[in-house]
Amino acid sequence: MLISHTVGTDVLQVTLHSDLDVTNRAAVALQIQALVQAHRPARVVIELPVADPTPATLSALARTHRMCASLGIHLSLGGASPRTHRLLDVNSA
Repeated sequence: MLISHTVGTDVLQVTLHSDLDVTNRAAVALQIQALVQAHRPARVVIELPVADPTPATLSALARTHRMCASLGIHLSLGGASPRTHRLLDVNSA
């Protein structure tokens, strides 16, 4: 299992259980997209397994960030380093 999620009042919490590689980044991005479309939360929080994720994880997060921005949904990251926040231009959880 690559991700798990919980849904609260207007918040979708997604936990990545491991850093991604090129073989699973697209699958994770699509899973998160499906969750966002199904629940339409006001906020998405993604908990990262490491502070400085792999480029593949950053790619999936960037895709999620663009999708959330286009829908007007706030995205924040938990467990990410300040560098990761700057790279993706998102807030901390």
